[in-house]
Amino acid sequence: MKMHASPPLGKRTWTAEEENYLRESWGTVTVDGICRHLNRTKNAILVRVNRLGLPPYLESGEYITLHQLSRALGFGASSDKYFLKSWVENRGFPLHYKRRGTTTIRAVYLDEFWAWAEKNRSFLDFSKMEPLALGAEPDWLPEQRRKDHEAYALQRKDLWTPAEDSRLKMLVSQHRYSYAEISDMMHRSHGAISRRCRDLGIKDRPVAMELTGKRGTWTPDDFKALADGIRNGDSYAAIGKAVGRSEKCVRSKVYNDYLTENMDKVREMLGDGPWGSGAPEVDVKHGFYISRTRQQVRRDLSALAALLRKRMNDLGYDPYWQRFMCMNWDDIGGCSAGCKDCDSCTEFRRIPPQYCARCGATFYERKENRFCSDCRTARKKQAQRRWCRMNGYTRKEA
Repeated sequence: MKMHASPPLGKRTWTAEEENYLRESWGTVTVDGICRHLNRTKNAILVRVNRLGLPPYLESGEYITLHQLSRALGFGASSDKYFLKSWVENRGFPLHYKRRGTTTIRAVYLDEFWAWAEKNRSFLDFSKMEPLALGAEPDWLPEQRRKDHEAYALQRKDLWTPAEDSRLKMLVSQHRYSYAEISDMMHRSHGAISRRCRDLGIKDRPVAMELTGKRGTWTPDDFKALADGIRNGDSYAAIGKAVGRSEKCVRSKVYNDYLTENMDKVREMLGDGPWGSGAPEVDVKHGFYISRTRQQVRRDLSALAALLRKRMNDLGYDPYWQRFMCMNWDDIGGCSAGCKDCDSCTEFRRIPPQYCARCGATFYERKENRFCSDCRTARKKQAQRRWCRMNGYTRKEA
């Protein structure tokens, strides 16, 4: 009996079911997976894909590469490091890695990207993105693209030109315009103008704006406009126009109340409530940078200094400067030797000099120390920096 040998894998005739599976799986299933399922070689799969007229593998699935996404959003060709740091590490961008032959590509699923973009839309700029550049778009994107176009018209983000540099020098040298007024005339943000003045070495600065009238007090209508603007995804420049204040003033107000300038985080905390809803408690770290906290600390220290001054007056030692050189003097309890005044004192002991073991300087303190006050502060800062390095904290995180 004569045996018939089975044809090679690449010589078998393609059936309609195999071609349908190839069309449905191309771009979503790996090439090796398609080869195993159809029991065909990789070369046979690629030849059939070419004959069927299927698009490239990366353009056939539900995802695109990170490079394709950056081009669609208007970024340059060398923005991958920026995406990995600012998007992936800092904002939780959903990035996947896929194998294509011997190389690994960074893939982005479009449904995951749109869900992430809706939560971070104030961080993104859709004004440079062409409509339908990534296919079907969510319902909120056209309105957000329009707002980004308006924000760009208010505050440009492109490079400064020599003509703009000359105009900036002229406006600042007149000493009559504030940051907000120069921002309106040049369509640049407060921070951009400040940085450009430093980069150009301009010693003059715009005049300070007096907080009088409407700018001095926030009204309920202003808070309502601020809350509605953040909910609607408006830029800080547009909100400043609505409430009659500069962008920096609006940013400061948002940070003072919600401890962040990230509008997406503020929108999540604010919800549908009035301004101030969901605001976090002020901790020591943030309180150091908030003006009202610093003012309260100054008032408390002034009150404490007044109490100490009153205590010194009650003791009756205010005219006697010798007490600051005596070992028996205590700022709270007065003379520990029991003397009533420094003129009739018989227990005077001069503060002995001490020598710093770190810098060798001479210092005078009643308590014995191996280091002077400046070296103690420097050693403390050195220990803090070392702790940050050992625990992986960067300057931005600290």
